[in-house]
Amino acid sequence: MKTIAIANDHAGTEYKFEIIKQLKKQGYKVINFGTDTNDSMDYPDTIHLAAKAVNDNEADFGIVLCGSGNGAQMTANKHQNVRAGLCWNNELVKLTRLHNNANVLAIPARFVSLQQALGFVKIFLDTKFEGGRHQNRVKKIPCN
Repeated sequence: MKTIAIANDHAGTEYKFEIIKQLKKQGYKVINFGTDTNDSMDYPDTIHLAAKAVNDNEADFGIVLCGSGNGAQMTANKHQNVRAGLCWNNELVKLTRLHNNANVLAIPARFVSLQQALGFVKIFLDTKFEGGRHQNRVKKIPCN
C-alpha cells in the first residue's frame, strides 16, 4: 500500500478532504498534515511536514495545496529529495511525472475546480516516470 502525505493551508481545506476520500477509496494510506479549518494560517507550517515525510521516505508521494499553489510548491522544494510540480491542467500533471519524476503535486486551490483537482491526483498517481533521457536531468536537480 502506498502512503500519501497531504498538506494544505486554509485555501485548500475543502479540496483536501475530498482528495483524502478519493485516495482512501483507491486503497492509499493518507497522512494528513494540513489544517482542517478555514482559519487563516501560514502554509509553510503544514507543507514542510508533508514534504519532510516524502523527503525521509515516510510517504511515497505528497500532495500540497494552497491558494495559488506557488507557496506550497516553493516550500516543498526546499527539501533535498522533493521534486514538487505546480500543476493547473492535466497535461502538466502528466509531464511532471513523466519527465521530472515529481514526487509531490502542488495544486492551486483557488484556480482549479474540485473536479479538476481530483483528476490531477488520479493522473499524478497513475503516471510512471519515463526515465530514459530524463533520468540524467532529474539526477541534476538536487543541490548536493
